[in-house]
Amino acid sequence: MTLDSVFARALDCAISLEAFMRHARPRLFAPIAAIPATMALAMFLVVAVLLGAASVPAAAPTGGIPAAVHYIGHDKVSATMVKGGAIVSDPGLTILANRRGAGMVEYHEHTSHIFIMVEGEATLVTGGTMIGAKRTSPDQIVATGIDGGETHHLTKGDVITIPAKTPHWWKDVPSSTVAYYAVNIESQ
Repeated sequence: MTLDSVFARALDCAISLEAFMRHARPRLFAPIAAIPATMALAMFLVVAVLLGAASVPAAAPTGGIPAAVHYIGHDKVSATMVKGGAIVSDPGLTILANRRGAGMVEYHEHTSHIFIMVEGEATLVTGGTMIGAKRTSPDQIVATGIDGGETHHLTKGDVITIPAKTPHWWKDVPSSTVAYYAVNIESQ
C-alpha cells in the first residue's frame, strides 16, 4: 500500500464519517454530541492516516509510519492549538496545531501535508509557478507569490492534501488567522 492510497482511503473514510456525523450523530450518539463534528472529523482523519500507514508491509520504506503509539488528550491538543506547535513528532510523521496568517509560498521536496481546517477562512493557492523563489534549506524553497495554480477557499471543516514538491501559499486570510491541524508526512 502506497502513501497515496493511504491518503485516498483516509479521505474517503473522513468524507463518509463527516456525512454520518452531520446527519446521524445527534440522534444516535447524544452523550458525545458536544464534540464538534469538525474536531471529530479531524481526529478520525489523523487516526485513519496513522492506521493506514501502519498497514504498509514491514519491508516498505518507513517514512510516515509512527515508531510508537501516541495518545494526546484533548486538553493538551486544545492548549497546543491556542499557541500552535507539535502535537506528535515521530520519525517521518509530524502532527502540528497551526495558527497563522497569510505568508510566503512554500515548497517542500519531501514533505506531504494534510491540512484540516478548524477555525477561520483563507485562500490557499496550490501548484503554479513560484515567483521570486529562494532555497532556504536543501529540502525547502520559499517565494513571494505564485503565477497560475489552483485557488482554494478554505473554511472550518475543510480538508486539503498537498503532495511533496507542490508549491502552496496562504495568499489571503480575511479572518486575520486560521487554525488548522497539519499532518506532515516525510518521504525520501
